[in-house]
Amino acid sequence: MNEKGIGELRRRFRPDKTSVTHIRGCYVNEKGEIVSEFTQALSLMTEDEAEKMLALLRKALSGSLGKNLVDLSFTTAQVQDSPEHRLLTALRDGEEEAIHSFYEKVAASLHMESSYLILLAQDAYDVPFRGKDGQELEDGSDTVFRYVLCSICPVKITKPALSYYMYENAFHTCKTDWLVSPPALGFLFPAFDDRSTNLYGTLYYTRDIAENHDEFVKALFCQEAPMPAAVQKETFQSLLGDTLADDCSYEVVQAVHDQLYTTIEEHKINKEEEAPAVSKAKFKQVLTSCGVDEARVTAFEERYNDCFGEETELNPRNIVDTRQMEVCTPNVTIHVKAERSDLVETRVINGVQYILIR
Repeated sequence: MNEKGIGELRRRFRPDKTSVTHIRGCYVNEKGEIVSEFTQALSLMTEDEAEKMLALLRKALSGSLGKNLVDLSFTTAQVQDSPEHRLLTALRDGEEEAIHSFYEKVAASLHMESSYLILLAQDAYDVPFRGKDGQELEDGSDTVFRYVLCSICPVKITKPALSYYMYENAFHTCKTDWLVSPPALGFLFPAFDDRSTNLYGTLYYTRDIAENHDEFVKALFCQEAPMPAAVQKETFQSLLGDTLADDCSYEVVQAVHDQLYTTIEEHKINKEEEAPAVSKAKFKQVLTSCGVDEARVTAFEERYNDCFGEETELNPRNIVDTRQMEVCTPNVTIHVKAERSDLVETRVINGVQYILIR
């Protein structure tokens, strides 16, 4: 999916835009036991309650594409006939048996420190036709996108606190209560590609970019969970340091960083809808241009294949901080604006290596 398509669906989860009539859900305690199931009509909620409920679902369509939001693809065999795809399709259609099976599968595979809520919303989006000028024509729709959106929200108890009651002119201890937190993970099925249904895809959301909830992804989608964005960054940095060794100078790291930063900036300027990506070939080109020994470049290529996959392209937003570049030594850390990394260089003076800031 792309950012425009995600944004189009996200806007539907507002009280004045939504066609969702009710929310289904399930409460799972910290032991992984299903405590209760519920169905609640939005029309029976207050306006504030409905907005907060839709916000919890909308949050599962937020964050950075390729970082918090990741596309998962099903094989042809899975789509044609597989238990996981049949379950998701039945879940989208609101079949009672599928919904109960889904709750049980989640409770068995997802373990959190606290209890949590599973929220489900089924929707049918009458996709408006867009003219050549990009304007939507409400009476020009010929596509209905039917989908299910799931948010899984931790439920945490509030801490005891002291509160001042003005009308009594006295202090009392506030009662503790259980509060629903923003979703830790969620998904949209099927994918919304080119403003139409793609049964071969689903959009997976995780709030923590260091956590991919591997057991949940395997249980529900029968796939390996994608490498978390934070782990991608650590893995790539280790990959550079370990394979280039003495050739991994500040200038080389700076050149790699500049290439990634340039890709991100070009993506932003061109207003591309797909997430930016850098191939292994581009990394090799940068290393070679920096004069890195051919044997080191080959070693980098082999480790890249092992860590990420031979054909995998990396989202540069997962590898570098777009706001700043960080130079670390055992005793000193230097932060430089990403676009001004040229202000820092290394130099050997009287046999001693220095980091110089112009």
